[in-house]
Amino acid sequence: MSTEAARLDHRDLNRDLRVFATDPLAGAGLPLWLPDGAVIREELQALARDLARADGCQGVYSPVLGKRALYERSGHWAKFSDDMFPPMEVGGDELVLRPANCPHHALIYASAQRSWRELPVRLNELAAMFRAERSGVLSGLSRVRQINLDDTHVFCRDDQVAAEAASGLRAALRAQEILGLPVDYVRLSLRDDSPAYLGTAAQWEAAEAALRDAAAAAGLAARGLSLVAAPGEAAFYGPKLDLQLRDGRGQEESIATVQVDFSQPERFGLVYDAPDGSRQPVTMIHRGTVGAMERVTAALLERYQGRLPLWLAPVQVCVLPVSPGQDEPARRLADGLLAAGLRPRLDVEGSLGARIRHSRRRRDHLIAVLGESEAAAGTVRVTDVAAGLELEVGQAPLIRLAGDAYAARRPRVDWAAEITAV
Repeated sequence: MSTEAARLDHRDLNRDLRVFATDPLAGAGLPLWLPDGAVIREELQALARDLARADGCQGVYSPVLGKRALYERSGHWAKFSDDMFPPMEVGGDELVLRPANCPHHALIYASAQRSWRELPVRLNELAAMFRAERSGVLSGLSRVRQINLDDTHVFCRDDQVAAEAASGLRAALRAQEILGLPVDYVRLSLRDDSPAYLGTAAQWEAAEAALRDAAAAAGLAARGLSLVAAPGEAAFYGPKLDLQLRDGRGQEESIATVQVDFSQPERFGLVYDAPDGSRQPVTMIHRGTVGAMERVTAALLERYQGRLPLWLAPVQVCVLPVSPGQDEPARRLADGLLAAGLRPRLDVEGSLGARIRHSRRRRDHLIAVLGESEAAAGTVRVTDVAAGLELEVGQAPLIRLAGDAYAARRPRVDWAAEITAV
């Protein structure tokens, strides 16, 4: 990126892109997703769902509220009550907006008796959770009070921890590869000497060893990634593997995570029936594969400076007739793109130059111009801004190539052998 482009964060870009809005009446840290932002979020949610299903995860739904007693049981109240919204008195109960999704998933696991033969049980939900962030730290989509998180919880035996953690790490790395977000390194987040961590020394040692094995099994070295130990960065309930990203300004943040948790299963009495008839405790693994919709969207906007990969772009093809005489063929092209499952925009008002400038400012992925000669020949002049190409291509090949790129979640159209450069 150029020095000037690197200065644009997602809030600057949003002035042109209109991905989200804020309003004092809605409240600070509670962004409103506008239609184009909703497209991005829906695509991210679909990616998260597909990756979860590929790993055998089952979808569930759970409420955004829970009794205060639920979070006292889970340990969140003791550790995070200052960052949680205050309880609401309803029908004699104290209800709290949840700070995490795992306590509800623990209850779902506990709703049935489990055999050692059916483990691991993998529960996936893209769900909202809430943090009572101070007003001074709120920022666009990157720091908010409602987080919509791609969240999976795996309930497994001790002998399955390393394999399940490796699976989660591979899925998270695959997600970042598809998104085009370069992972800087993988952090092994460990405890330090603080008394704040739950669990025994033996539990921590076993969990840390399992995560080291998982990192090796996921092939970090072959990917050119380092595993960096970070004492003091663990969750209070166990160690974790965090995918670390640096943005255009060099700031570091965690974009996805795999965490071992031996505390909550113990607190909720989560067990399975072992072969000898005994009941043994499960281990919980937290998987955040794509991550939080807000944070990931902010990172993507800044990574691509608003010109998103084709599969994510709210407008994949902007269709521009040169004059009213091409309105009908332009409309037929837009309809063909729409029928192929793509997201076109037909723009007919104003001069061609103004419409092209507007399309570029919105960061539409492709700009397709139809003049009299293109309409007669059944072609279209396409500007692929991200690729730095201007091409003339048949309308049917355009629909097919763009559709193929979208279906495969490729960042750009592969124009090879279908176009004539002009």
